[in-house]
Amino acid sequence: MSAQILLQGKILGIEAFLQSGNAAGPAAEELFAGRSQWLTLISEVLPRALLAELGLSRILLGTSGGGQFMLVLPGEARSAAEQFLMAAAQQMAALGGGHLQLLWSVTENLGDWSVVRKRLNEELLRKRATPLAGMGIEGFQPFQPAAESASSDAERYFSNELGLKVREAATIGWSPESPATVTPGAGKHTWTLSSNLSLDGITLARHAAPTDDGTSAASVSVLAGRAQGRQLWGVLRGDVDHFAVRMRRLQTIEEHVQISVLYKQFFAGELEVLCSMPEFWRKVTILYSGGDDFAVYGSWDALILLARELQRLFHRFTEENLKDFPGPEAKTISMALALATDPDATLAALYGQAGANLDLAKSSDKDCIYLLGRVLEWKRLADASELKDTITRMLEEFHGSRQFLAQLRGFYQKEIVVGASPDADAAISRLGRFQRRYHRALGTARDREFQKLRAHLVNEIVGRKAVPQGKPGARVKLRPAGLVAMEWARLASEV
Repeated sequence: MSAQILLQGKILGIEAFLQSGNAAGPAAEELFAGRSQWLTLISEVLPRALLAELGLSRILLGTSGGGQFMLVLPGEARSAAEQFLMAAAQQMAALGGGHLQLLWSVTENLGDWSVVRKRLNEELLRKRATPLAGMGIEGFQPFQPAAESASSDAERYFSNELGLKVREAATIGWSPESPATVTPGAGKHTWTLSSNLSLDGITLARHAAPTDDGTSAASVSVLAGRAQGRQLWGVLRGDVDHFAVRMRRLQTIEEHVQISVLYKQFFAGELEVLCSMPEFWRKVTILYSGGDDFAVYGSWDALILLARELQRLFHRFTEENLKDFPGPEAKTISMALALATDPDATLAALYGQAGANLDLAKSSDKDCIYLLGRVLEWKRLADASELKDTITRMLEEFHGSRQFLAQLRGFYQKEIVVGASPDADAAISRLGRFQRRYHRALGTARDREFQKLRAHLVNEIVGRKAVPQGKPGARVKLRPAGLVAMEWARLASEV
């Protein structure tokens, strides 16, 4: 009897594929949602379909989802498994418009797990670096662009066969005639869809904010209209910090499977539960949840609250489940929000912008969020929220002038260096005069509570020593939480 083998699969080019469509309108939104659902489902369905076609037990499935999967197979099944994946890879490349590539690596399940994992990853890297290896003369044929009919068929598949049908389906099906597609409710092999962990089914987060009549998913324009204050929508993306490092440090394949399943279940389960809560269910739609990341879109104010709550739950999750694993890797999460300030912004474009903002946040620090143009630590986001409430209260209850906030934002949007130039010194002088005007204007009120709010606001945003005296070249200390709070309050108070 031959030895067991491990098969690892990975889908490349996901970001380019999702951002390749930049059309606007409800049809483009359905197309983007369908693409996201397909990518989530195909990495779950392919390994299960492979086991089903070979007549093997589903217990041989190690991990799946998030664009990758791992299987344990008998050695004699290697040839059949590779033929199965080659057929799926060919159709996947066609559906992906040339952006997607399905790669896999196979090795014997012998030796220490760190050695086995290294062999798997090295084969994946070799295939990725030599895409024409093994293609023979076919790799040197003239490039033939995809036919418009094939592209249209793929778009119709994503828009019509997936989308809302997946969100309402009880099962998902697969057939060998079309190895890279999934169909809600029909196929040679079928699996149940659930937001909870299931040994027999597929875990999938699929909440969509409904329209007023409940017949379909709300468009981005409808979601923007449901926001408090300024009518804007946005995309929120999150990613676990140093997740790959944590996976490399695991000692056994059992730990690898355990951690993979735990994180996938956290994002799918918690997102589904959170989005069904009263403050989110009409304002937020899930794009996807992966093994270590997620993406949602909806009303801008709901996305900020969702980010805070999800980070709190993630912190509790890692404290409980990773307490026996040393090191900070994969125990924190970073997120980024992109807002559609341009009325012509598309879902695909804003998804890409949120990804760029997330890269900026993760390159600046970890365990933080990119919000309203600034990168904040999570504990500072709580300060910004409290300060935003103070500003909003002053504007609403005490009739504070929004001109003061606009002028203050104008000062702090520019970095000021003391003694650097006459213009900088003049700006500092204007800032001092503004603070004095601000004190005089607010000091006319006799209400004690108002005075406390004013003092707290000035200390938190402006600071007691905002402008250093007698220190040429010194920089004015800006408070990112205060800047975020001012922008947050401005958006919340605009009509």
